[in-house]
Amino acid sequence: MDAKTKDLWVFIETKEDGSPLSVGLELLNPGRALAGKQGGRLVGAVIGCHTDEAVKAAGEYGADQIVVVDGEEYKEYSTDAYTAALFYLMEKYAPTTMLIGATPNGRDLAPRLSCRLNTGLTADCTNLDVDEESGNMAWTRPAFGGNLMATILCPDHRPQLGTVRPGVFKKEKPFKAVEAEVIRESFVFPKENIRTMVLEKIREAAGELVDLENAEIIVSGGRGVGGPEGFKTIKRLADVLKATVGASRAAVDADWIGHSHQVGQTGKTVGPKIYIACGISGAIQHIAGMSSSDCIIAINKDPDAPIFSIADYGIVGDLFEVVPALAEEIEKARGV
Repeated sequence: MDAKTKDLWVFIETKEDGSPLSVGLELLNPGRALAGKQGGRLVGAVIGCHTDEAVKAAGEYGADQIVVVDGEEYKEYSTDAYTAALFYLMEKYAPTTMLIGATPNGRDLAPRLSCRLNTGLTADCTNLDVDEESGNMAWTRPAFGGNLMATILCPDHRPQLGTVRPGVFKKEKPFKAVEAEVIRESFVFPKENIRTMVLEKIREAAGELVDLENAEIIVSGGRGVGGPEGFKTIKRLADVLKATVGASRAAVDADWIGHSHQVGQTGKTVGPKIYIACGISGAIQHIAGMSSSDCIIAINKDPDAPIFSIADYGIVGDLFEVVPALAEEIEKARGV
């Protein structure tokens, strides 16, 4: 498919109540700069049911134009209906680039869409830019098991498609006062053509619900924690700071803590105000998931640990001495 415009589109994924998921609004942030570099507009694509809240948010977070498909058949995500609707929009408007959040639904939708459009897809990107020489999107993602970062171009096909993990980019506060142009498309997908349906939803136990992506402070433990008992030390500091407990893959693979706490390439991508890494060496797979944090504090007894190369503050010492002392001093400062 040839691009008819230089516009950059962002898929604004919605919940069942029609409100937007955070990742779509996050992607409008880099989308503004990228659309400017490509010489086009920033367009939000909203698909769902009763989507007024998502449409309003997309405009407030920077979209110049919003294209909407709204209907009862889109209340719950389905591969058939959503792929058909977005394919229809892509063929009609033919943008040059499309960003999709790497949520479970986004990871299902994006490859299906790329096949229909006969274009490439770069998955799980951690950085986005425009190549100055060619004008193509430069998609950066971990490669070879996360041991290096690869930058990928798609010079021959349009649109250029990429998925980006939630939390890679920060969602700015609503800022746009001028209302975006809203185009409502009538695309009806027959319900009888939807081949799958949700029969039952099983919620995780309350104790396992871990909201790493929206946490302002995260205290994470790695291999240096030494075992499940070591996470009690981590949790005490987290409790004092009213923080969320995170973990490296090594700690999760060792069964010291649940996967819902994992930060990194195979876990959650996070960007809190403060990230405290305790006993984490700093493998590239972990750094890919937390390097966008505002302030990174590393505690490790190995002065040559790679984590110190990205840390704003580093403490070389035994975490079982440093972490309790840190928690105690914070309690004293707060008069606890």
